[in-house]
Amino acid sequence: MAMRRAAQSLSSAVRSPPLLRLLRACPAQAPSGDDLLPLRTRAFVRRFSSSLKEEDEIALEEEAQKKAAWLFKSIFILTAGFAACQFFPYMGDNLLHQSISLLRVRDPLFKRMGASRLTRYAVDDERRMRVVEMGGAKELLNVLQAATDDKTRKETLKALVALSKSDEAARFLHQAGAVPIVSSISNSSEFAEVETHKTSLLEKFEKIKS
Repeated sequence: MAMRRAAQSLSSAVRSPPLLRLLRACPAQAPSGDDLLPLRTRAFVRRFSSSLKEEDEIALEEEAQKKAAWLFKSIFILTAGFAACQFFPYMGDNLLHQSISLLRVRDPLFKRMGASRLTRYAVDDERRMRVVEMGGAKELLNVLQAATDDKTRKETLKALVALSKSDEAARFLHQAGAVPIVSSISNSSEFAEVETHKTSLLEKFEKIKS
């Protein structure tokens, strides 16, 4: 009975206006460190995700820049190559002399470059005979005779075919001993053009001889 009275008294005291005002005026207790841990974790995850996103954007931007640079380089090389093919035949004797000089260099790469230039230069009879007059035809025969690789043989034969489209140049080659030199060239398993150019030259020499 006494305990019931004490409980009723305590309940009345709690519901009393002064005590209620006191409880409402007290500030709420701040959350402990354990309560803040999820918030910190979420903040870290957000910062980490933001950092990854920025790194991905930077990587994508760098990749795009590399691809753009490669594209511009490719366009430049193609444009330069096209311009060279278009305007090379119209260049003067100085460049022609340089091209013939390349045939005398020991390195096969330079020999092929020289032969390739002469092929592009010899687009009409006048230029073909100019190559002959400056010694290019004879140098091509020397390169072909001494060549030890099929790439060099292919480029040299191609240049000789370009020159032989002029009957006068073909006669010069025939008189310079081109027939035995060309006939001695073995066919290539790697470059079918070797046999094609070889056959074309021999047919041309046979035609001008008859």
